[in-house]
Amino acid sequence: MKVGRITCSDRASAGVYVDKGGPEIERVFTSIWSEPVEFVAKIIPDDVREIESALRELSDEVHCPLIITTGGTGFAERDVTPEATRAVLQKELPGFGEIMRSVSFAIAPTSILSRATAGTRGHSLIINLPGNPKAIAQCLPPLLPAIREALRHLLES
Repeated sequence: MKVGRITCSDRASAGVYVDKGGPEIERVFTSIWSEPVEFVAKIIPDDVREIESALRELSDEVHCPLIITTGGTGFAERDVTPEATRAVLQKELPGFGEIMRSVSFAIAPTSILSRATAGTRGHSLIINLPGNPKAIAQCLPPLLPAIREALRHLLES
């Protein structure tokens, strides 16, 4: 299965620091997913148009059933990943963001400031994860049953 992973970060895309979120998505996802995975990786700036374009490309052209973003889910001015994601979604699935905030709250009460969301576009499930690698490791595993069910529905339709 092809999994698109997009790191949304001005600094990582400019080479100011090394992307740690994208590789953490790969590490965590391959540890919980039993089938072989091919990752299609992108590192892009916190820019609505670029994020929208990357999501459309991975969904419509590369045909990734699953696309996971990291970064840009806070409320700083340049945190625009949820806005870009909502602009390309056909159906929003807010439960993904709700469970991530719920799971993280006991460890980091500030996790409720995250605006992460998820939804579908065509035959792709798109999920926003936080940018912090520790948060990725906390948030991604509890989503696995819903990811499997969503992909089953998307790939059957």
